[in-house]
Amino acid sequence: MSRLLLKSVSQIPEVQITRNLVTNSKYGFLKQLGLNVENPGLFDGIWGGSGKIVESISPATGKVIAKVRETTPQEASNAVTEARKAWPQWASLPMPARGEIVRQIGDELRKNLKPLGQLVSLEMGKILPEGIGEVQEFIDICDYAVGLSRMLPGYIFPSERKDHVLIEKWNPLGVIGVISAFNFPIAVYGWNTAVAMVCGNAIVWKGAPSTPLVSIATTKIVASVLERNGIPGSIASLVCGSESVGETLVNDKRVPLISFTGSTKVGKQVALKVQNRFGKVLLELGGNNAIIVAQDSNLEMAVRGAVFSCIGTAGQRCTTTRRLILHSKIKNEFLGRLRTAYESILGRIGDPLDDATLYGPLHNQKAVHAYKETVKKAMESGGKIEFGGKQVERPGYFVEPTIISGLAISDEVVQNETFAPIVYVFEAKSLEEAIALNNNVEQGLSSSLFTQNVANIFQWIGPHGSDCGIVNVNIGTSGAEIGGAFGGEKATGGGRESGSDAWKQYMRRATVTINHGSELPLAQGIKFE
Repeated sequence: MSRLLLKSVSQIPEVQITRNLVTNSKYGFLKQLGLNVENPGLFDGIWGGSGKIVESISPATGKVIAKVRETTPQEASNAVTEARKAWPQWASLPMPARGEIVRQIGDELRKNLKPLGQLVSLEMGKILPEGIGEVQEFIDICDYAVGLSRMLPGYIFPSERKDHVLIEKWNPLGVIGVISAFNFPIAVYGWNTAVAMVCGNAIVWKGAPSTPLVSIATTKIVASVLERNGIPGSIASLVCGSESVGETLVNDKRVPLISFTGSTKVGKQVALKVQNRFGKVLLELGGNNAIIVAQDSNLEMAVRGAVFSCIGTAGQRCTTTRRLILHSKIKNEFLGRLRTAYESILGRIGDPLDDATLYGPLHNQKAVHAYKETVKKAMESGGKIEFGGKQVERPGYFVEPTIISGLAISDEVVQNETFAPIVYVFEAKSLEEAIALNNNVEQGLSSSLFTQNVANIFQWIGPHGSDCGIVNVNIGTSGAEIGGAFGGEKATGGGRESGSDAWKQYMRRATVTINHGSELPLAQGIKFE
């Protein structure tokens, strides 16, 4: 990697990989991604910050993977400065030219698809097919953004005044701040970055403090493509750190948009601070998602959909199913089948990097504690454990997938999202009752209905149906495609990322009136002479 690249990317931190990982062939992907060197592993200090040193820990073992030096708040501010300096050069490129560079980023990600996916599994803890699938999401959104760069629309409206033209013009905002979460350490950054870049923006990214290696490896790939095209790498800058670094971006008036993914509690604080300076926010916050299984549903399909939605990524997706709303006539049969499926999953617990593993760990000890406390509170509130409920006796942060019944929808433990594989079971005698249960939480991200009745479908997706941003039929709550806008309503934040017209959030709209005549008529027929 050239010295030029190292200088131009703001605040890529120093990294030291644990020695036994450097020498273990199983972790050869670390070297492929440039995350270790011969002696035995610091990046060139030009990349580095001067903040505290933190540890990256493997969720599967609880052991240290690497030590990373974080960015200080001042260095984060410097990163914004460098991105701002580089932005005019990027924004002045024709949009298709920007799209061509984003296409190259997608191609570079394709070359690194498996090693990056392995790194996600190692550092975040999701199983390898999901880790690779997450990198594929970034690749897919690059492809989408390339197409967008050739067809981003503007409008011409008829004017009521003679010799006048009304034009709607979209321009980039400038420097976008992206603050992403640990559970999708690449995909969420990719959704924002690919679209925002073709729109003409620079990016300053603060990844999760617990997944710094993924952030570093991804930024190295993106920046290398920029440099190869004569574009400063600071167009895609990275800062690593915790709350103080995030607050620096949130409070910086030079960052007109903050895209924040995280908890509803923190997202509310971010929104207030950004709006206080008249900035814009794109919020992807909590989910408390439900699957409704109607009496006429295909139960085999519904069980399969529920298993992945409830325990995929060990329950650590914002779209994870937290509530099962079952018709009273099929409830017992459905639960019996679900327990059988869960039992089979227990035999597939293991290292996320192993091909045979189907169910991985929680991300850290804090998540294990939250899981235990939630199960305890559920029992104290009158809940009954239908399956699981305990920590798994093995190294790392493994817990059993858990099913709990007997609670009311109004119980605090049900209303609060726990990022763990816990699902609560409710019974309904009609679709109307089930929809009311679905809507009776503060969050409004994802929702699903399993039915074979066309009338049920249109009731579910209509104005008196699900109040969520994602409304599914005969699929689970997890697994969004990049072509549609992703996001939710209510306490989920209302933001939209990825496809459809989500690009508008990264741009500012100008209504332009052009008078190409020799007179100066006023609108609405007003005379002022």
